[in-house]
Amino acid sequence: MTTPSNENSAPISDLPKDSLTQSQPEPQQGFLERYFKLAAHNTTASTEVIAGITTFMTMVYIVFVNPQILSAAGMDPSGVFVVTCMISAIGCIAMGLIANLPIALAPAMGLNAFFAFSVVVGMGISWQVGMGTIFWGAVCFTLMSALGIRSWILSNIPTCLRIGIPSGIGLLIALVGLSNAGIVVASPATMITVGDLSSMQCVLGALGFFIIVILSSRNIHAAVLISIVVVTSIAALMGDVEYTGIISMPPSIESTFGQLDLAGSFDIALAGVIFSFALVSLFDSSGTMIGVTEKCGITDERGRFPRMKQALMTDSITSVTGAYMGTSTVTAYIESSAGVAVGGRTGLTAIVAGLLFIVVIFFSPLAAMVPGYAVAGALIYVGILMSSGLAKINWTDMTEAAPAFITTVMMPFSFSITEGIATGFITYCVMKAGTNRWREIHPGVAIVALLFIIKFVFVDGH
Repeated sequence: MTTPSNENSAPISDLPKDSLTQSQPEPQQGFLERYFKLAAHNTTASTEVIAGITTFMTMVYIVFVNPQILSAAGMDPSGVFVVTCMISAIGCIAMGLIANLPIALAPAMGLNAFFAFSVVVGMGISWQVGMGTIFWGAVCFTLMSALGIRSWILSNIPTCLRIGIPSGIGLLIALVGLSNAGIVVASPATMITVGDLSSMQCVLGALGFFIIVILSSRNIHAAVLISIVVVTSIAALMGDVEYTGIISMPPSIESTFGQLDLAGSFDIALAGVIFSFALVSLFDSSGTMIGVTEKCGITDERGRFPRMKQALMTDSITSVTGAYMGTSTVTAYIESSAGVAVGGRTGLTAIVAGLLFIVVIFFSPLAAMVPGYAVAGALIYVGILMSSGLAKINWTDMTEAAPAFITTVMMPFSFSITEGIATGFITYCVMKAGTNRWREIHPGVAIVALLFIIKFVFVDGH
């Protein structure tokens, strides 16, 4: 039996190609493709996973370093370890979901040392009050991001100060690292001198540093982690640290969670500290995010990138959360560029890194084994990275060179980021005014310098 043909119908071969294409249903897109727009970013899920693992491997050292530093302020290192893992996971996952950017977040190197040694130990306040200053600084950063003040500040702070601030923090971190390794020690005669370079502490600290810089020069992304593992293993074999296991249930965070003193930290005497936390967070996060997104090829000529406000808000709110949980200021990590280098382009990269931080929570016994000198190399290495911007200073213009230099050297020599920022702002205004270039001084910079002068005279002087 034959099927009657329709005289008005045309053979399939004669139909327009467009009609054939339209008649076929489009393939359904998976959740990852729809949410992260992987194809639009020229990436795949597998590439994003590899990028997330790479980013994690380059920055996981923070879970070992941060407890070491904050314990100097009297905080429980076990609790800090868990909180560091938790807030890093929260920040990374939030950045991936909200901003869809391959940028990982974790407690900031430099600001943790500033908190522990300059604010708590140096000023003689409790770590609870110090954590309160971090909280208020993060609130200020959040308001600056929400109200659009961030762009105004970044466009009006002189370049020499924007470079001098992270460079000074880098030298401060390096000094802490050298001290942890016993390479430099206090001296009543010369203020500071070389320690016993033949001691195991010095030798292993130096070994850790050389491992990092050699592996980094060979583009091995996990250089810092490898260094910490090698030095800790040698210390364990030599009996300097006690093996307590590898995996365990996470320690309690009761000792740090919600323990900050908000009332005690809301003090005019601590206003400079709060301002420093907010300003450094702004420079650090903005600079890092611009650097990472430039590698992604999504920034414009003014350094702006898609979903910039969402990214900065995520960073600042994570810092507020981190302070409440019991850790130092959270920031974007330049190590995120390692994930971008292997193809990471979306927030899926950050989410993978965040999920791995959750896994690390169960490895707290390993973190407890890490001696201070095992992280010394990492601190010195980070100091090198943060000081690299000094090459961009116009050293032939003393009105630019002097403020950058004063800002940079005052941080390690005064052991205070706040004093470095203050003297830098004041020096800039004095140099510009003294050379009849006062028109180059932005009113906001002059106001900040005046406030710091008032602080030195009327607050610190009494």
